[in-house]
Amino acid sequence: MEWVCALKEALSFIENNLTEELDVASVADHVHMSPFYLAKGFSILTGYTLGEYIRNRRLYEASVELRQGEDRIIDVAMKYGWETPESFTKAFTRFHGASPSQVRTGSAAAVTFLPVQISIEISGGGKMDFTVSPMWPIKLIGFEREFSYEEAYEKIPQFWDEICEKYCNHTIYAGKAPSCPEEQAIIDNCIGEYGVCIDGEGKIRYLVAGKYTGGDVPETMKLVEFPQGTWAKFKCRGPIPEAFQALNTRIFKEWLPGNPDYEIAGDYNIEWYSCDGEKSDADYESGIWVPVKAKEKG
Repeated sequence: MEWVCALKEALSFIENNLTEELDVASVADHVHMSPFYLAKGFSILTGYTLGEYIRNRRLYEASVELRQGEDRIIDVAMKYGWETPESFTKAFTRFHGASPSQVRTGSAAAVTFLPVQISIEISGGGKMDFTVSPMWPIKLIGFEREFSYEEAYEKIPQFWDEICEKYCNHTIYAGKAPSCPEEQAIIDNCIGEYGVCIDGEGKIRYLVAGKYTGGDVPETMKLVEFPQGTWAKFKCRGPIPEAFQALNTRIFKEWLPGNPDYEIAGDYNIEWYSCDGEKSDADYESGIWVPVKAKEKG
């Protein structure tokens, strides 16, 4: 399914099932797309995480039904997925700035949150710098942690900071000899050159990684291997994370929609970070690698 068509179908599916169980996995399954790429693309294009969008739409529709004054508050709460009146009231008040009772009586107005309309206009701008080429199997080693789709974009940079602070800042970066297996593995495998995102059944598996060169694998680390395949490798130049975020946006707004030749082929991607220079430099080099496959010509 074409990228834009898939997003529009996802929005339609959400609208038709607001009172049913909905999550990233169920929506992705309906549009035959990787939950990882659906969640990422949806957030980039709409400004909302998919879970946040569903929650906001439910809270708006709940406010409409309350203003009609036909059902009890507890019935409306349960209809839209809240198990208790207390949890519903808390979420409703946080979103609308008024309680369900105040909205029902008309003493306070509700926030309007209508369905998003996907409209992508590809225009102007510089040419994207990328190559599409085969790549041999690649085995990576690194520190792994799971994140929910909701928290990934906030928590992953903190994960990087945590690894650097624990194993690098006061030892490796300070020019000291490695003092533990993890520090030795970081040096031997250049861990930190790659960031790896893998769809993990409702969560994102993320690795701060390097190319595995052999040897012992510390208990705190994992190995992952990607098969031989075709990858679109997008080059990025500029300070991190601003340049990375801009590139991600262009991939989902300009490259994927209506691409006549390629479509996403896996539920993972790889971030590449240059070992030269500082990530805050204006000319820092990095990249995003996306597995793709050629579209069948009809």
